[in-house]
Amino acid sequence: MTKAEMTAKIAAGKGFIAALDQSGGSTPKALKGYGIEEGAWSSDEEMFGLIHQMRARIVSSPAFTGDKVIGAILFERTMDGAVDGKPTPQALIDKGVVPFLKIDKGLEDESNGVQMMKPMPGLGALLERAKGLGVFGTKERSVINAATAQGVEAIAAQQFEIGEQVLAAGLVPILEPEVNIKSDTRAECDTLLRDALLKGLETVSAPVMLKLSLPVVPGTFDALVDHPRVLKVVALSGGYARPEACAELARNRGIIASFSRALLGDLRAGMTDAEFDAALGEAIDAIYDGSVNKA
Repeated sequence: MTKAEMTAKIAAGKGFIAALDQSGGSTPKALKGYGIEEGAWSSDEEMFGLIHQMRARIVSSPAFTGDKVIGAILFERTMDGAVDGKPTPQALIDKGVVPFLKIDKGLEDESNGVQMMKPMPGLGALLERAKGLGVFGTKERSVINAATAQGVEAIAAQQFEIGEQVLAAGLVPILEPEVNIKSDTRAECDTLLRDALLKGLETVSAPVMLKLSLPVVPGTFDALVDHPRVLKVVALSGGYARPEACAELARNRGIIASFSRALLGDLRAGMTDAEFDAALGEAIDAIYDGSVNKA
């Protein structure tokens, strides 16, 4: 796929984006969910090797195709690895799946009700390397825990600042200012964030993507979905179980999924290939349905 073909595929939104980007501290939890306990590795290299095996098994599965999975977000080590003898981004492209890269380095401590992104040393070099491997875009996450205008505006400003660096490198950023679904002021967070993003979109140099928590009130993000500088709005599952996440997703027009736990939650290392492919296929079908068939 050329960049133009990838852009058109994402804009059409006939499917969803798989989030395969657990990294660092979240990797042991992801492996435990997959049925591999923490004592199964003795070094970080072995741990990351195990998570790469899981991701390679997903990407190699006949259930995982560009017909329903239109994109996949990768951790840096996954991008640098191989699937079926090919660089991971190329293996995805060959299956019709658009590759993205997680670029944030984790979260700062909470201030003004939000957690900003940590500094990203070497970002320019990473973006250049990603582009050389065929990666289409990036994803960068920060978190909103409480409805404070100052905090939400700071989150949005940082997201657009990093987004402009990504655009300058020739990639498409997914801005991910996640609203914590356990927040006591979640609905107000949704509206503050929507307004801050609309303000930022007026000055962005090229279209971006947005990855948002599903809103309390369906339709809250319609203005973002319709904005000419938004290529696509995608949603994280945010801790919802898959049935609830898919039901909430179906209530919001124009928004497709970018799920991780809701996609991978039923997969286990000890499954036969047939069992694994069936479980993955069932998850893909459900998330695809919530992404394209709206209530």
